[in-house]
Amino acid sequence: MPKMKTKSAAKKRFSLTASGKVKIPVAGKRHGMRKRGNRFLRQASGTVIAFEGDARKIKRNFLPNG
Repeated sequence: MPKMKTKSAAKKRFSLTASGKVKIPVAGKRHGMRKRGNRFLRQASGTVIAFEGDARKIKRNFLPNG
């Protein structure tokens, strides 16, 4: 059976912490910032830890080698 490859899009969007949790960028900052408040934009900077259910799916389907 061939090796499982990591999805290229996932490499750019997700990363793993040392304890194996999935770090993701905060949603809602791709476009349409004019209609969002300053408080939202401040709080949406950086990265967050993904919820456990989402992290399980990300690791199983997109980051098999991670």
